[in-house]
Amino acid sequence: MKIPELFKEYIWLVNTIYRARKISLSELNDHWLETEMSGGVDMARTTFNRHKDAIEDIFGIYIECDRKDGYCYYIGNPEVLEDDTVQNWMLSTMSLSNIISESMSLQERIIAERISVDEDILEQLTKAMKAGRRITITYRNSGSPQRYNTGLDPYCLKLFHQKWYVLGRLYDNKYELYCLNNIEDIEIQQHTFKIVKDFDPRSFFDDYYGVVIDDELPTERIVLRAYRDERFELRDVPLHHSQHFLQWNNDEDFADLELRLKPTLDFMDFLISKCVCLKVLSPQSLIDQLCDRMERGLNTYKINK
Repeated sequence: MKIPELFKEYIWLVNTIYRARKISLSELNDHWLETEMSGGVDMARTTFNRHKDAIEDIFGIYIECDRKDGYCYYIGNPEVLEDDTVQNWMLSTMSLSNIISESMSLQERIIAERISVDEDILEQLTKAMKAGRRITITYRNSGSPQRYNTGLDPYCLKLFHQKWYVLGRLYDNKYELYCLNNIEDIEIQQHTFKIVKDFDPRSFFDDYYGVVIDDELPTERIVLRAYRDERFELRDVPLHHSQHFLQWNNDEDFADLELRLKPTLDFMDFLISKCVCLKVLSPQSLIDQLCDRMERGLNTYKINK
């Protein structure tokens, strides 16, 4: 998808101001003239102001002016570009799409991973969320031919490992996550709902690794030991926002790190997939569960010999 010219300018403006931290309109214009987008024409103040307003309306990103510091411009809410926010995701996606669309001569040498989602289902969901309407979905669990209907209040959407999920509050006040790929039909009901007053989507997922939720599981302090290159991988791409390193041992090629989360099944599956280079040091209860799951996995291979 090729990004419209105006959006290219919005993306460029946000990225340039964010990287500079603070920048005057004159300095901004100097950078602008270095781009092919400018066509050698200055960015007029009126154009800048229109772009600034559009960026606020579309992305919710505020470009502020510090009149006490030479009328320099800066991003007023930089956290939206640093956290797992929809603004950050949209800008990153658009920036990458723009780079690739301008390099179509390399299309056979660029391999992208597709996000599989039924756009009609996604559109209906966002429509229901905006209107505060309850929905009924026809759902099929992965690997099962059976379908069932369930009603829920759609609270939020979450993207994880190239799949979209909707978090719904059920009639019994419990929360469940549903993968959009497994929703076969959706019906928007007339019944309206209001989000629980103290509900916050980011706080809700704070203690979870991914998309398996279990409010009965306690949040635990988990200590891992990463060997060799896995240390650098986890340094560059943390497993969880609570992650921090306890020690880094260059002599013996390992590093210990700590997390605070609920040891859900998807987290355990991840640990098993990394068992050659990532070891759980504590708690013992998690070690026992992992050993049991790996032993059952080995038995599967022995049975099939």
